[in-house]
Amino acid sequence: MYEDRVELYKALERKRDSTLLTYVTGDRRGLETQIHPEVLDFLVDHLDAVGPVPKISLYLYTRGGQTLAAWSIANLIDQFCDSFEVLIPMKAHSAGTLICLGASALVMTKQATLGPIDPSVNTPLNPPVPGGPPTARYPVSVEAINGFIELAREIGERTDADMTSFLSALTSNVNPIVLGQAYRTRGQIRMLGERLLSKHMEGSDKIEEILSFLCSESGSHDYTIYRQEARDHLGLQVESPDEDQYGLIKAIYDDIACELKLSEPYNPSVFMGEEAQAEYEFKRAIVESIKGGSHKFVSEGRLGKQRVVDPGTGTTREGIEDKRTFEGWRHDKP
Repeated sequence: MYEDRVELYKALERKRDSTLLTYVTGDRRGLETQIHPEVLDFLVDHLDAVGPVPKISLYLYTRGGQTLAAWSIANLIDQFCDSFEVLIPMKAHSAGTLICLGASALVMTKQATLGPIDPSVNTPLNPPVPGGPPTARYPVSVEAINGFIELAREIGERTDADMTSFLSALTSNVNPIVLGQAYRTRGQIRMLGERLLSKHMEGSDKIEEILSFLCSESGSHDYTIYRQEARDHLGLQVESPDEDQYGLIKAIYDDIACELKLSEPYNPSVFMGEEAQAEYEFKRAIVESIKGGSHKFVSEGRLGKQRVVDPGTGTTREGIEDKRTFEGWRHDKP
């Protein structure tokens, strides 16, 4: 709980000689949250509470989210300090890695990982998910499209007729508007990454090398980048925490993981057990600081068992109704 973490925050601030800000998006299966622009207002509240300081340490755990939200977060924090570092206990993937590119230093545990920043386009015009709900859409990976184009070139698609056939096949599966947005997104992510890195890194060739790897050369969005590779291969300013710092970083993560139940997949049937109804409160994301208190993204409601008729067969089965009564941010003052 926040009250218990405050003492850990104070100890870690002393060890890092900095002001600590925590941002966690939960990845509990079934209750995942992502980096989102709505968190900016809460971050401003925390940053206003601490005021301009020499150094801010962002304690970050996330699987990713919206690219422009990550860009805004990195730039926002930079306005409130002379030096900005990111502490990574476990995962800072996708848009989380983009935030890290804006920091002058990364403190990574042995289990901490970064990831590629190649984004996916998600719009109502995306291809439908086969067998899924009517509104379900398949995310279109920007680099997957680029890989398809490179494959066509490699196997000999070079004449005008060949390219026409190739583009026809592509647009028959992916809406041209989505393809256009993917192309623009690919250029945008490289531009954002370049601007963040150039704040604290010299050498356009080195910056281009980092972006090429993170945007395409890693081969898959699921590729994980551990501390040694981030430091020795990419050339990022990566620091290993000493034993005392690691203990504090791990203790904070363990406490947050317990509160958000990150290791427990959400299953409504298991949650209800034998009860006909069950009230719930799920904490799903956290923004915290010592002076700013704790903001938590919470879902609250009631689950109830009911009989559901299958329209195809007319048979009945047991279903669960979710009556959500609240979903939003709650603030506990320091």
